[in-house]
Amino acid sequence: MMESLLSQENLITALKRVEANKGSHGVDGMSVKEIRTHILQNWHILREQLEKGAYEPSPVRRVEIPKPNGGTRFLGIPTVIDRFIQQAITQVLTPIFDPMFSEQSYGFRPKRRGHDAVRKARRFMQEGYRIVVDIDLEKFFDRVHHDRLMAKLAERIPDKTLLKLIRKYLQSGVMVNGLVKPTTEGAPQGGPLSPILSNIVLDELDKELEKRNLRFVRYADDCNIYVKTWKSGLRVKRSVTEFIENKLKLKVNQEKSAIDRPWKRKFLGFTFSWDKKNPKVRISKVSMQRVKAKIREITSRRSPVAMEMRIKKLNQYLTGWCGYYALIDTPTIFRELDEWIRRRLRMCLWKQWKKPKTKVRKLTGLGIPREKAYEWGNSRKKYWRIACSPILHRTMNNKFWSNQGLRSLMDRYKYLRNMT
Repeated sequence: MMESLLSQENLITALKRVEANKGSHGVDGMSVKEIRTHILQNWHILREQLEKGAYEPSPVRRVEIPKPNGGTRFLGIPTVIDRFIQQAITQVLTPIFDPMFSEQSYGFRPKRRGHDAVRKARRFMQEGYRIVVDIDLEKFFDRVHHDRLMAKLAERIPDKTLLKLIRKYLQSGVMVNGLVKPTTEGAPQGGPLSPILSNIVLDELDKELEKRNLRFVRYADDCNIYVKTWKSGLRVKRSVTEFIENKLKLKVNQEKSAIDRPWKRKFLGFTFSWDKKNPKVRISKVSMQRVKAKIREITSRRSPVAMEMRIKKLNQYLTGWCGYYALIDTPTIFRELDEWIRRRLRMCLWKQWKKPKTKVRKLTGLGIPREKAYEWGNSRKKYWRIACSPILHRTMNNKFWSNQGLRSLMDRYKYLRNMT
């Protein structure tokens, strides 16, 4: 298997993916732009170390990122060379392990994505399974049991050199404030290898749920089980928690896990309506709060940013956001967001004009009669109120912002829905 890992085709594919994903530097400070040159200069040494099992991975660089609901999540950023090797390993493991994974597992798998998981959840609701057991694993990536994981890998990987290399990555350590801390458990989240390892660990859970003939959907460590009655929900939650904690040696977060109606919970940023025959996919409240907070940040009138740059940042952020949430069946939210964004931009532009005489001149240039322009230009109403005034609505309409380069969420939603 090391031959497959070190084959030219596998290595070139791995290198291209690491370069395409970009990402931050590791503990050695090397950037993705330098990796190709470094490999060309040092490949004979690196290959020899890998073949002999003498290669020693560098510790990962710990990064804290804020969670949407508060707190922080730890990421372990490997060096770019380790990301390259991990990607090569992942490409060898995927054809071996992916075919054995459950059909209800959707996270980090070829030709599968979160949208498929959400559609499957809706189908269970249509079939009458309208109570969800939402299982949340506490610090899953930090609690993976190394020996159990290596035993699962050894069942299908006969190459001891490859197994030894994977264990080295699991135990490579984490650098915090210049000091390396050993890792005796967990699979640091942030490298190309951790997603497939997490699926291998949680495949045991999938097989157990299938054995019990339960309707479930799992995306990485987000697992929702759908049942018909509250009594069934209580029983399933209790027994599945026991299995996870006693057999898999993982921890269920009791505060975040719950038994509830699907429309009262969120799954991968989405939620559902309560309709029995055709439940609609909606954006969850938390996701809406998050996107509005980001838009407020970009369109803050306190930031002295040129309008061209604001619009560029909005387009960059909202294009990807709309692409993900185009799955929803309630398009009104995109129209409302478009209107709200335009109002915020009008507010920014109105403040940018500052002096009354500038406002009068600008309004006149947009075709407003001088008397009206003078009246509104000297208004003492606040920015947010003026941004919703008829005078700015008429002058800074949809066509105005389109000419400025602002892309409509509603138009993009329609385009994406027509594509599917």
